[in-house]
Amino acid sequence: MPDLNPSQVVLLIALMSIVTYIPRVFPVLILSRRSLPKPVERWLSYVPVAVLAALLAPALFAPEGILDFAAATNPAFWVSIPVFGIAILTRNLFATVFSGMLMIALFKHLMS
Repeated sequence: MPDLNPSQVVLLIALMSIVTYIPRVFPVLILSRRSLPKPVERWLSYVPVAVLAALLAPALFAPEGILDFAAATNPAFWVSIPVFGIAILTRNLFATVFSGMLMIALFKHLMS
């Protein structure tokens, strides 16, 4: 990598910021004045859930790259089951996160 002087670094950061910012702002600016059809709105409402599932599934089912359901090596999978129930029942992010942290700490303490 070539040596960059401080002004080039600042320019590079500014350009990267613009390139990152533009694709996020333009859709908001364009779509904020229009209403989307109901089926599109309904479809878009599932995007956050799908992204969260895509992020969590590999960590829960295969934390080391292979399927692992053993309690000793993958406690997160077993703790996620009651935490999922708490999330559905309470619909409270704080209660869900707190109970998950508490359960994983207790699980690891009991397994050691």
